[in-house]
Amino acid sequence: MKIIFMGCVEFSRAALEHLLTLKQAEVVGVVTRRQSEFNADFASLEPIARSKGIDVFFADEADPSILADWLRSKNPDVMYCFGWSYLLKSDILSIPRLGVVGYHPAELPANRGRHPIIWALALGLPQTASTFFFMDSGADSGDLLSQKKVTILENDDAATLYKKLITVAQTQITEFTAQLSQGDYPRIPQDNSQATSWRKRSKADGQIDWRMPARSVRNLVRALTRPYPGAHCVSLGAEVKVWRAELEPKAPSNAEPGKVLKVDGREIVVMCGENAVRLVEHDFVNLPQEGAYL
Repeated sequence: MKIIFMGCVEFSRAALEHLLTLKQAEVVGVVTRRQSEFNADFASLEPIARSKGIDVFFADEADPSILADWLRSKNPDVMYCFGWSYLLKSDILSIPRLGVVGYHPAELPANRGRHPIIWALALGLPQTASTFFFMDSGADSGDLLSQKKVTILENDDAATLYKKLITVAQTQITEFTAQLSQGDYPRIPQDNSQATSWRKRSKADGQIDWRMPARSVRNLVRALTRPYPGAHCVSLGAEVKVWRAELEPKAPSNAEPGKVLKVDGREIVVMCGENAVRLVEHDFVNLPQEGAYL
């Protein structure tokens, strides 16, 4: 089965590496980017493709019409578009015989839209999903090909959940690549009446508001930790990144949100709107004093 692979993030890289081990898959072309200011987890697929002698098309350097001509020249049976934060136009979607398979790490039809890993953690959800679907003109709205639920544990953060999703997705890729090559695969329409969408996050969404409950502060920090840009607080007018925070078991009932309760080595205990958090990993150069306010 001739496959075009499109992607430009770490998830894409892991998926492509796995796909290249499957006997049913003949990857005839790779579409990627040389650079991206948009994706914090950016990874160009050029090195993998070049090492296997696969033709590469750089989408950030060419007109979309040229991409369509290039794809047609490859005569693909299917295109896998994993880790590509750009909608594809109908002329692209119609080129592969079996269509274009996209990926969304959420339990579609719920939670369509932007930043699904970040929002799932920031909202404290206990579960998400690894979902592959046939792309259409909408955003994450096409027929489902494969979906597996993924549990989010209390100690998961962006990095560990990202790795979980890669592991689950690789199993799915093995399964549906075989199904597609045999012409016997599921195609389940989404129930649009059950659809919800997440909006694009902004920098303001990453600022810690100490009036939030401690659990919400911790969730925000674990959602935005590496490979993402990091949550931040403001100290003496400057932004400071916070990479890991834990719930503090004891907190006074009469301290105001943002007050530094304790400085323990490099760790900083801060009062929140409800309970307190311990900032375990952060970018403070000069530690705040006990009793100061963030």
